[in-house]
Amino acid sequence: MFSSDDIAYRGRFAPSPTGPLHFGSLIAAVGSYLEARTRKGEWLVRIEDVDVPRCKPEHESAILKTLACYGFRSDGEILRQRERSPAYQSALNRLHNDGCIFGCACTRKEIGDSTLASDGAPIYPGTCRNGLPPGREARAWRLRVGQQRIAFSDAVQGEIRQDLGAEVGDFVLLRADGLFAYQLAVVLDDAEQGITHVVRGADLLDSTPRQIWLQQCLGVPTPAYAHLPVVVNAAGEKLSKQTLAAALDDNNPVPALWQALDFLGQQPPRALRGGSLAELWDWAMRNWSLARVPRHKTLPQVETSC
Repeated sequence: MFSSDDIAYRGRFAPSPTGPLHFGSLIAAVGSYLEARTRKGEWLVRIEDVDVPRCKPEHESAILKTLACYGFRSDGEILRQRERSPAYQSALNRLHNDGCIFGCACTRKEIGDSTLASDGAPIYPGTCRNGLPPGREARAWRLRVGQQRIAFSDAVQGEIRQDLGAEVGDFVLLRADGLFAYQLAVVLDDAEQGITHVVRGADLLDSTPRQIWLQQCLGVPTPAYAHLPVVVNAAGEKLSKQTLAAALDDNNPVPALWQALDFLGQQPPRALRGGSLAELWDWAMRNWSLARVPRHKTLPQVETSC
């Protein structure tokens, strides 16, 4: 559990504008929002559009509209990653000067036979760690991890440990296509916004040790973490744009919000499915408990009839 002695709380919800919000997105929004509000903290919205080619302005507009229709309210200006390149480059320069990163010439094909990490990515074998092969130029820049072992206590998933060297390898901060990697962007954005607590889906649990190591390299604070169960469909696939997850209905938010609270173990009264949005939020604010969230990394979406 997060300590009740914290002086201030600042959380965030950070969707990527690659499509409309769906039920899986709603889980992260609801969990982060209620944990912030019931802790008398702030809740910010960030648009994670660092992968510019995949992100569209119309999706951002749709996301913000949906959040408003569902009753979410941000406490500050929206931060957009596409506007943050100078800050990312400055941090990369600092890491380079400190000897924390190195240029890598490897293609995906060249490391494709490596052992796979738990998130499905190849574990980098260290090919360019001590210098580029003759005649090769850097395509990407990677953060050295050495023999780092990271451990942290997650408010939902419990104690997490990861051997970065054995389980991940040196990871990319600047991609071969010239785009800054998610890991660099999210760490710098959390620091810039003063985020104290991160409540998000457990699909990002394996990335958290990388982010903690990068925070240590940059000398920025490490937030407290809570990773909520990820919603999966009948085939066991994470709800996403790729698995054709249905967009949230802006015109009828109460059923999906009620179902999200139920998914998160809050046991909202069935009568509230037919109530108003204000009544449902009022109940949620008075009854939210992170301790009741199921300690699972994934859970199926269960449709509940009225």
